[in-house]
Amino acid sequence: MATVRREGSPVSAPAGRRRAAVGAPALVRSLGFREALSLVVGRIIGSGIFRTPGPIMALTGGAALFFGTWVLAGVMTLLSALCYAEMVAMLPRSGGPYAYLKAAYPPWWAFLRGWAMFFVSETATIAAVALVFAEYARALWEAGGGAAWPRGLETAAAAGGVWLLTWINVRGVRAGGRTQNALTVLKLAALAAVAWVGLTAARAAAPDVALDVTSAPLVRPGGWAAVLAVGASLRYAFFAFSGWEGATYVAEEVREPERNLPRSLLWGIAVVMATYLLVNLAYLRQLGPAGMAASKQVAAESMRVVLGPAGAVLIAVAVVLSTFGNINAQVLVKARTWHAMARDGMFPSPFGSVHPRHRTPVGALAAQGVWATVLLIVAGLAGRSYETVIDFFAFTSAVFNLSTFAAVAVLRRRMPDAPRPFRVPGWPWTLGVVLVIQAAFLVVTAITAPLPSLLGALLTLTGLGWYFRRRPRRAARPMS
Repeated sequence: MATVRREGSPVSAPAGRRRAAVGAPALVRSLGFREALSLVVGRIIGSGIFRTPGPIMALTGGAALFFGTWVLAGVMTLLSALCYAEMVAMLPRSGGPYAYLKAAYPPWWAFLRGWAMFFVSETATIAAVALVFAEYARALWEAGGGAAWPRGLETAAAAGGVWLLTWINVRGVRAGGRTQNALTVLKLAALAAVAWVGLTAARAAAPDVALDVTSAPLVRPGGWAAVLAVGASLRYAFFAFSGWEGATYVAEEVREPERNLPRSLLWGIAVVMATYLLVNLAYLRQLGPAGMAASKQVAAESMRVVLGPAGAVLIAVAVVLSTFGNINAQVLVKARTWHAMARDGMFPSPFGSVHPRHRTPVGALAAQGVWATVLLIVAGLAGRSYETVIDFFAFTSAVFNLSTFAAVAVLRRRMPDAPRPFRVPGWPWTLGVVLVIQAAFLVVTAITAPLPSLLGALLTLTGLGWYFRRRPRRAARPMS
């Protein structure tokens, strides 16, 4: 697919699709390297760094294995990004993994991934992060002397945040990109403040730490037990690094995608990895291994130890900025998958509409906002987090991740002569390591959560009814 690199010019499309959509507004390449980098960083840093260090320390039992887990997770994420970088440079199309699955496998496989993403896993992630944002926004309000919020107001605040960011992204991809730039800078500044305070302030005395560190003494595993402990703790670390592929969803709106997208992936993950190591070092300095392991809110606890109530406010500000930026990144990038699927006839046609003035996927953005709001209302009425529902798709997500990485090898065989501005270094060993790790997670998930895995797979397969019902209509349209 030829690309037009002049800023503001429409993205080219295959000849058949151009004929089918003469006069229709197209997406424009308005995002540069900075915006792509901000999307990577903004998609990764959400709530994980504020919640997962405690469980990881409880499993590893000491600083060496603790930091080894974080380094290993970061390195594995970089290796995974190298595989994506080859595909995104070769196929710079909107939709991210959907575009690679569509090129490598039968169309129904790519469709099933998109179906599962929209109706539960990905849109629900927007809702879940929005709830965390509203929760800490309420905490800031109450810390300033405001009245306590009823749960309904918290749900409304979460929905309001989603719709505000949806409106910004409808106004233009450049507006969404600039918003993401600002939010990412603020987010990194907040985390830098947490790291600086934790590393420079005098370490608190153990008796002042309001944690019962004696009731659950640390176990420092050795030998095979240490390997199992690191393997288990990687689940939490990988969660904290998740979302790194975000910039690939907007490939058709990035200038020079074959150059800027691989760079944004690798630099973004490196920035996040360095940030995580510094912040975790600050936690460790203030709480020690036992204090970290005993805390479910390690970030808030470490800052409270140093600054008292002001520390809790600092963390609340950091989480609000982090989650708000994460919502914006998700709203911006995920809508491009639904837009790409509708453009291919796999989703209802309104999902594929483009705003005639702002050249943004307004149909996909609006549908995404509506469904996220429905999920927020359901979560509010249920009085519980939506994380439980997301668990049902853990197994299917692992299946699709495995097939996406394997697509690198499939595309090398199916499209050997396609231009590849970037190639996976260390081939084929790099891909082999990634596939082995992903396969291990797939097996572990099936063993440790058999019922949610089965239900998630069955719910995903319901999409086949829609797919085959629409098949005759799709067959009449040109496909890329």
